Amino acid sequence: MFVGIAVLVTNVAAGACGAVLWLRWSFSNAFWILLRAAQAAVTVQVVLGLILLARSAGSPDGLHLAYGVAPLLITLLSEAMRVGAAQRELQNVQDLDALTSEEQIGVARRVARAEVGVMTVGVLLILTLALRAYQTGG
Repeated sequence: MFVGIAVLVTNVAAGACGAVLWLRWSFSNAFWILLRAAQAAVTVQVVLGLILLARSAGSPDGLHLAYGVAPLLITLLSEAMRVGAAQRELQNVQDLDALTSEEQIGVARRVARAEVGVMTVGVLLILTLALRAYQTGG
């Protein structure tokens, strides 16, 4: 139960921080720290769930397994989409070194905002699944 609460709390914190930063076009390392803590909590939850499953500590139904594994898959997919978001922002830049300092900063800000947006959506999706799992599982 403690790990489940940790998943909820860390994803609430990362999601709220990411949403505020994205809306304000602000940037903070705090988001990335909260995000990595949320990802670690999800990973611990999945590993513990798989250990319990291997020990046959119960016979969860398919929905239980889906709620258990989906957050890890969402985390991995979000990371892949983050790379795609950065590439999309950079595809119109022919020569980054040829840009002025201000233009380079603008590109970096757009890339960072796109990455924060993608990761925030992933965190909020995980939070939604975790809340639903908590409601149905107790």
